[in-house]
Amino acid sequence: MGTLTVRENFTFSAALRLPASVSQEEKEQKVEKLIQELGLERVANSRVGTQLIRGISGGERKRTNIGMELIIDPPVLFLDEPTTGLDASTANSVLLLLKRMANSGRTIILSIHQPRYSIYRLFDSLTLLVHGKQVYHGSAQTALDYFSEIGYTCEPHNNPADFFLDIINGDSSALALNSKEEEGVDSDVSSSSMLGIEDKLVQEYRKCSQYRETRAELERITEGKKSSSSSRSRTITYKTGFFTQFRWVLKRTFQNLLLNPQTSVAQIAVTLFLALIVGFIFFGVKNDASGLQNRIGALFFVTINQCFSSLSSAELFITERKLFIHEYISGYYRVSVYFLCKMLSDIIALRMIPAIVFSCVSYFMIGLKPTVAAFFTFMFSVTMVAYTATAMALAIAADQTVVAIANIFITIAYIFMMIFAGLLVNLPSISSWLAWLKYFSIPRYGLAALQINEFTGLNFCGSINTTNFPAGIACTGEEFLDNQGVDWSTWGLWQNHVALGVMTFCFLTIAYLKLRFIRKFT
Repeated sequence: MGTLTVRENFTFSAALRLPASVSQEEKEQKVEKLIQELGLERVANSRVGTQLIRGISGGERKRTNIGMELIIDPPVLFLDEPTTGLDASTANSVLLLLKRMANSGRTIILSIHQPRYSIYRLFDSLTLLVHGKQVYHGSAQTALDYFSEIGYTCEPHNNPADFFLDIINGDSSALALNSKEEEGVDSDVSSSSMLGIEDKLVQEYRKCSQYRETRAELERITEGKKSSSSSRSRTITYKTGFFTQFRWVLKRTFQNLLLNPQTSVAQIAVTLFLALIVGFIFFGVKNDASGLQNRIGALFFVTINQCFSSLSSAELFITERKLFIHEYISGYYRVSVYFLCKMLSDIIALRMIPAIVFSCVSYFMIGLKPTVAAFFTFMFSVTMVAYTATAMALAIAADQTVVAIANIFITIAYIFMMIFAGLLVNLPSISSWLAWLKYFSIPRYGLAALQINEFTGLNFCGSINTTNFPAGIACTGEEFLDNQGVDWSTWGLWQNHVALGVMTFCFLTIAYLKLRFIRKFT
């Protein structure tokens, strides 16, 4: 949501969370009304902001987040620490906004840590917890009186919120004042009394009238309803269909790419740089013994480069993990919609375009086989390797929370695959108990396809008398491929692409399942 404007974020929420029966005009009116209610008219067309792009202020960002939830007019609004990261003045303005909403008929339930007094006095009711145990629930205005009755008196000019935190943390100044008059109390007794403060608070609360009233109200609510010990399954309902969700999520995804092009531009720039480097190193290969070595070296570099370039896809799901979980459980879109949109944006912007750029630059600089069919086969093979490597990276990183850890796992996998690519070791010479690992090597399939495409039909001996040529040295591309154990038939070429396609499908399925069954509820 960072690169979109405030109005675009509200429009996105309205498009996916309001039912299809609501017209587009009504949705737009609702968005404009919400912008006015939240006081966001001045920044309505400003970007929310990201780590790289300076956007609206923290308070305005909080109000934008709240507005995206208010788009469906919820009768009850839950907020988890809405003032975190805000200065005192901004936090106060956000809570004043919530108070106005509460006065208009909404129920606002929020968790908050150590609010200032001007914020505390806005609360209608207050709940205090100690290690998950309730020690108070009732009117916020009578809370001080309740704690005074059980022996904890708030000092004059002390913030009630700070006072309550001192009590439940066993660091009460009131307790210290009450104990000050007692003489001869050693430190061991004092510390032991602190340890029992939690039990005392729980017991005192369960004896008070507020506890009895709350319990009676809960019993009235649950009266006649069946209780079940098994956990209830959470069902997420959607207001819009698959294609509506797909259209809006895809639109937002590509808007983020266009408005924040640093990643894609950097990827293309690095790809162009590497293509020029490999082009200059292997420039104008010849049809002799050195040309054979240079060709196989260039093709190996191209294959490995495509694999390691896919490391950037490791952060695709990790950086937006919290946003995805929030929007999914809020009913914005299905997991399949999010997954497909991310795949399309990553494949087109960060995989296909760099592969095309790399192929166009390096192919002609190296001087590989000058035929149209060979060039497009080369480009297709390079793209397929990029797709498969990206799919594997996504399958590994989909359930990770730290990009660095995901990159370590992916790099280790690529290194092992690189060993069985066909250059560092002669595959036919590998022991049978290890030979099966070659079938899981992405670089092997990519390198084999590029070799077949390039070496078939080439002669590296020229006019030299082959009878005087040393034994074991290949004169033709076909002989070289035979020595490497590569099937250079038509099916031998395309079976590599089929294998890469199957691996891509399997890896993407694993990535989707990880995303589908990732823990979303805590």
